Amino acid sequence: MKKLNYEVLKESGYDGYILKDAPEKVLQFGEGNFLRAFADYWFDMSNEKAGWNGKCVLVCPIRGGLANLINEQEGLYTLYLRGRENGEKVDRKRVISVVSRCLNPYEDADFDAMMEVARSADLEYVVSNTTEAGIVYDPECSLEDRPASSFPGKLTQVLLERFRAGQKGLVILSCELIDNNGKELQKCVNQYIDQWELSDEFRRYVNEDCLFCSTLVDRIVPGRIRDPKEVERLEQLHGYSDPLLDVGEVFGVWNIEGPAWLEEKLPFKKAGLNCPVVPDVTPYKKRKVRILNGAHTGFVLGAYLAGFDIVRDCMQNETILNFMNTMLYDEVIPTLPLDKEDLLDFAKAVQDRFNNPFVNHELMSISLNSTSKWRARDLPSLLEYREKTGKLPPCLATSFAAYMAFYSSDIQELTDAGLVCRRAAGNTYTVNDDRFVLEFYYDHRNDTAAELANAVMKDERMWGMDLTTVEGFEEAACRALELIRAEGALAAYAKALER
Repeated sequence: MKKLNYEVLKESGYDGYILKDAPEKVLQFGEGNFLRAFADYWFDMSNEKAGWNGKCVLVCPIRGGLANLINEQEGLYTLYLRGRENGEKVDRKRVISVVSRCLNPYEDADFDAMMEVARSADLEYVVSNTTEAGIVYDPECSLEDRPASSFPGKLTQVLLERFRAGQKGLVILSCELIDNNGKELQKCVNQYIDQWELSDEFRRYVNEDCLFCSTLVDRIVPGRIRDPKEVERLEQLHGYSDPLLDVGEVFGVWNIEGPAWLEEKLPFKKAGLNCPVVPDVTPYKKRKVRILNGAHTGFVLGAYLAGFDIVRDCMQNETILNFMNTMLYDEVIPTLPLDKEDLLDFAKAVQDRFNNPFVNHELMSISLNSTSKWRARDLPSLLEYREKTGKLPPCLATSFAAYMAFYSSDIQELTDAGLVCRRAAGNTYTVNDDRFVLEFYYDHRNDTAAELANAVMKDERMWGMDLTTVEGFEEAACRALELIRAEGALAAYAKALER
């Protein structure tokens, strides 16, 4: 089977949108599955739907990477977006043609090529996803390095080259999963300006002519298909082999923090894509954390105790589905600061995302570090609901009881791997969390429900406060924990729905 390139694609009879030649307008640090299923997809769609007429030059942010493979395929790769929309199963194939080439700047020729792109009048954007550890200031970096080892160091080199060439400033879109990613990247660049004793004129160029945008990305990207039979089936269907084939969920949103004019400059709005430019991404991060992530943490621990193993199967259970939706629509959404219709649309999409027929999202993988997750994702909603209404949210309170039950279900032993518990189905499972949390639950393994609830809720190291001071919370959580221990988590979830 021939490997994908433009000639092979033509021979295969593919009749979808393709753009072979266009100016290189994006310099993208990161060539992995996520950016290729996310940012590159948006730009590719912009070529088709908005006539953007641009290409993305990819850069390997660390040694190695996919440069050779991407270049062998002339930048082409197959993307499948899979999941549900409005309750309907979706499985869309698209060949992405927005990538022109991939550079490995650790090779001299490619470092020079990166600097040539930096000097280009066509260049408008920098996009990055260099993992959470990528936006760091490393004082060991030197201006003379080819290239600087850190991503902010490389970016400083690129911007300096562009400044010296007299070219206009760039829009920089950071996709790393850290708070204020754009601002943190800008801070690191300014640290290199100081360390390398660069001019005040360059500092002004970086901070006034360039625009560093914090962004919030939201798309689950499973990446490669690992089933050899499925790979073989798709190769026969496509008429080519594609080692770069990528898979993402159909849902996707890219919130970009920036001034109003940026929405008109970017091609996404004209292309009808879900990439709004907003004055502040913070409320949208809160939306994602409280609704999407909060829903996961809010129902999966009890669902696992009830015998479920993957998220999709939970969505087929009426009690769990109603519990999740009641928690989101009645308890979480009323605490959030965004437009209600926006929140309702986002919450509606959550059910489709969790019901994705192509993703087996294991509950145990979501359960990792649930103490800090519940504190960050669910506790703020509970506290704000209590403050706003004067009442305790029943589903959120019950989800806390399910958390305690998950960490204390027939504890077997504490090992280096974690806290070994047993669920009603008879199998053991290993709880993973901070060591002090695991030791706490092991020490309290013989507690009654009332004793455990009191001890857990008073532990300020876990929650940053004494939760017994929240009126009615301890009593509600204790009752729900007793019910879980006596009749199971589904009984407790059903009880929380009695209003």
